[in-house]
Amino acid sequence: MTVDGTELETEPAAGLEGTVEDAQIERALEAILMVADEPMSIVTLATAVGAPVKRVRTAIDALVADYDGEAVADGRPSVRRGFELREVGGGWRIYVRPEFDVVVSGYVLQQNPTRLSQAALETLAVIAYKQPISRGAIASIRAVNVDSVVRTLLGRGLITELFTDSETGAINYGTTDLLLTQLGINSIDELPKISPLLADGADGFDDVR
Repeated sequence: MTVDGTELETEPAAGLEGTVEDAQIERALEAILMVADEPMSIVTLATAVGAPVKRVRTAIDALVADYDGEAVADGRPSVRRGFELREVGGGWRIYVRPEFDVVVSGYVLQQNPTRLSQAALETLAVIAYKQPISRGAIASIRAVNVDSVVRTLLGRGLITELFTDSETGAINYGTTDLLLTQLGINSIDELPKISPLLADGADGFDDVR
């Protein structure tokens, strides 16, 4: 927490259910980061495990060194992993290392069926017409949780992470060239106008493509 430009330590809340023993903090953080869909700030992680911010920051540094093969235990260096812990938009998230992107993308595409569900198609349409757009904004428009659907579309290579909002930390998504190829168009601007299809939309709407 920062007050008047000075960073203060955040102590674990008394009786916090997520409090973890000090020796297990690294492993607990690792487990949380493995399932996180968005970058996690140090303060958020500290709250999750019930530990001081300073201790969590040290643990994150240890995990980064471990994954990068720079940590040493019993005189032996750790093995460099196929994934890395990266700070993005003020938060931390586990990513596939760039050199394995092609391999992982190919595997994901082979494992997924070629046909998208109705929920995936609706979410893809929202992203296509409103991009760049955050996961929260998509969920607000569709009035349902879209986490799993967004992961599916990312895995198919139909959408991509465009940027992370510097203030909120929210990832904004957009469509890819692969989607254009599959739709047989050269630009997202070639998508049909949807305003005439909406009720009383004969004259169009200012905020709808």
